[in-house]
Amino acid sequence: MKELIKRLIFAWRFKRAVRKADNMHRLQRMKFLVILLNGKLQVVAKQDCRRLIRQRYFKKGTRIEDIEKRAFYITK
Repeated sequence: MKELIKRLIFAWRFKRAVRKADNMHRLQRMKFLVILLNGKLQVVAKQDCRRLIRQRYFKKGTRIEDIEKRAFYITK
């Protein structure tokens, strides 16, 4: 039962993040990613991911392609 509730909450948060990413893409015409940061689903611009890589937020050697592979959703 707990697992079902956790999945429902994750699905609800995922839908909300996708909707937010699509809206931000429509307004700013930038590519947005829905990724897991600090245990939460976050909507991040691809440019911001590049900045985070430069600042060594991710492990050394991480590339933007690696982040895109792990992303749950990418706007077109």
